[in-house]
Amino acid sequence: MPSSSSPTSPAAAAAGHAHALHDSTYLSGLALAALGAVFFSAKGVVAKLLYREGIDAVTVIALRMTLAVPVFLLIAIWTLSRSPRLSQRDLMRVALLGIVGYYGSSMLDFLGLQYITAGLERLILFVTPTLVLLLGVFVFKRRVTAMQWLSMGFAYAGIVLVFWHDVTLGGGAVVLGAGLVFAAAVLYAIYLVYSGELIQRVGTLRLVALAMTVSSIFSIGQYFVLREPATLWQQSGAVWSLSLINASLCTVLPVILTMFGVARAGAGDAAQIGMIGPVSTLFLAFWILGEPITPLQIVGTVLVMIGIFLLSRRRVPTIAP
Repeated sequence: MPSSSSPTSPAAAAAGHAHALHDSTYLSGLALAALGAVFFSAKGVVAKLLYREGIDAVTVIALRMTLAVPVFLLIAIWTLSRSPRLSQRDLMRVALLGIVGYYGSSMLDFLGLQYITAGLERLILFVTPTLVLLLGVFVFKRRVTAMQWLSMGFAYAGIVLVFWHDVTLGGGAVVLGAGLVFAAAVLYAIYLVYSGELIQRVGTLRLVALAMTVSSIFSIGQYFVLREPATLWQQSGAVWSLSLINASLCTVLPVILTMFGVARAGAGDAAQIGMIGPVSTLFLAFWILGEPITPLQIVGTVLVMIGIFLLSRRRVPTIAP
């Protein structure tokens, strides 16, 4: 008597397996990007602690990159000889990304943090997903799905509520700081979009290592031009300890996590899932800086998490067998 269920064809089984793998890759990319955002967002809190020690933004970024560059340099040397060999054009593009996305963006961000709170800095920086999507639409002619817009709507509404008490309308210093941080967001959005296009050829680790090495050279060189070089090493133990945290947990680790997230989930979705960063900053600021958490902020946190959940539920197109 024939069975009531027909066996699955090898082609259908292969397609289902490929689809499951694609779904798994996408979700793991979101998870990596989220972790990267949490660690990266902590730099605002660490920077505020460093400013309490009496140093400025130029010193903060120079110490950060001085401690981080050995790791990136070792990875760059290890990956540089890998296939495919990089052309001079590839190297120029990677260097430009390092200058724009890491050096330029970080410098503007740390400058802005001197004038505004860590919370407001996070609020402004997380217009980045919108900028990434818009660049994708206008530069690469990509289509934005309704689910992406809905996810972003929930997340942005939550972020506004989370940091509502930090937003002020007056004061020249606030306007200056907000403008600097917004410029940093624009540069980082450009970096995310173009790294997403370049990463398939160059490779994740190699792109990160080379771009960060270039960024480190510019950051440290800037200090030597603007400050007395010997004073870089004449910092207190507290400054060195905080700078080590800034370099490792807030720079090396999140940069690598974010790039793997971009490689697996795409630049737009990796940027959107990064909206969890402001929420993590909220709780870090409460824990470390003693800033209060209000009921309005809790409601905003829930909205951000709804937005992230909607993004993670987006279906990945089925791969043809």
